[in-house]
Amino acid sequence: DKWKCPSTQDLLNLLRQVEKVLAVHEASYQQGLRSLRKKMSALHNSTAAIFKTASCPKPEPPAHGRRLGRVFGVGHEVHFMCRPGFDLIGPRTRVCLEALRWSGQQPMCRRESWSWTTVVLISRADLRAASPSPSSSSSPSPSSSSSPTSSSPSSSVRPSHCTHFLGSTRCTCDVGFTISGLDNNICTDIDECRLFPPGRLCVHQCVNTPGSFHCFCPAGYDLSREGRSCTDINECENRMHDCTAEQACVNTFGGFQCVTVACPHMSNATYIRTSPARCERNPCMLGDKACTQAPNSISFHFLSVVSNMSAPRVLFRVSAARVLGDTLRFGLAGGRGRGHFSVQRSGRRTGTLLLVTPIRGPATLEAEVEMSELERHNLLGRYLTKVTLFVSPYQF
Repeated sequence: DKWKCPSTQDLLNLLRQVEKVLAVHEASYQQGLRSLRKKMSALHNSTAAIFKTASCPKPEPPAHGRRLGRVFGVGHEVHFMCRPGFDLIGPRTRVCLEALRWSGQQPMCRRESWSWTTVVLISRADLRAASPSPSSSSSPSPSSSSSPTSSSPSSSVRPSHCTHFLGSTRCTCDVGFTISGLDNNICTDIDECRLFPPGRLCVHQCVNTPGSFHCFCPAGYDLSREGRSCTDINECENRMHDCTAEQACVNTFGGFQCVTVACPHMSNATYIRTSPARCERNPCMLGDKACTQAPNSISFHFLSVVSNMSAPRVLFRVSAARVLGDTLRFGLAGGRGRGHFSVQRSGRRTGTLLLVTPIRGPATLEAEVEMSELERHNLLGRYLTKVTLFVSPYQF
């Protein structure tokens, strides 16, 4: 025949040749693949090194201020702000340049030169206006010359920080911002003051700022170190009061009170002041029953409490140093706000003044606790303790 079929041996030889050719191609492919992987790895390492090293040095926050932003790569921004009572001197925003340095100069925070003078003038004016009588004056009402305001809408929205690598884009925001927009290209400020219920972040007032928040305290308080709670200023110890030499300064929560301890004038007895807070009755004439019925001594005590304090609560204890008779009786003799108080016996010689209902401040209440000493139902002496309660407008 013209075409002769190959033998089995010829077919086997042909298949061996094809197998050798395929093996050579496979080895060449594997070698090319290994080479490509090495090149890709080298490219990735070099690119990562570029991204890792192409950043500006970490900028320091100004004294009495803070820095916003944690990404220091080329093209990224950091922002600066000062604590309340300080003004920012210098740029508010700095950008990391391609030369790996920050634009502008390092800002600083300078104390406002007018703030303390204004507060002092307002406080003294309020003191004079709030003084009810020459014998008693009160601290300024908790007010402020200027109220803190939230950040403006323009500072609450800013572009996101996007990085393009190998065909993909990754966008991030600074702390305190959330990413938004169709292309994740906008960072919107998170209003922490609205996000959390009142009192969770700040004990008094929370003001939102770009990327964060600030807590403010009313007059008469300092912001504590953790920046959220308020600490009462002791105006009496710090000599921040205007009480006269005849008056006693009593520190209250958020202010102070100037009080005058005066012995009472009675028609049937006379008293002499034996200590800054105690008056004692002069000896009575023999047979003067009206005089002997008057209190032997009158003591004055002043307490400061917060508003809406839980009740019942022990406020004060009255004790007898020695007992001549066979019976001691304790009770309420008078005072403003008697419905809020109660007296209970807590020992053989001790009576306790209790607050039985919460009091919403600001308020000033008085309670007169009387201790009577008897012998076979005959009165031996009466001892009066006048307790004045100053209730703060605030619950802290």
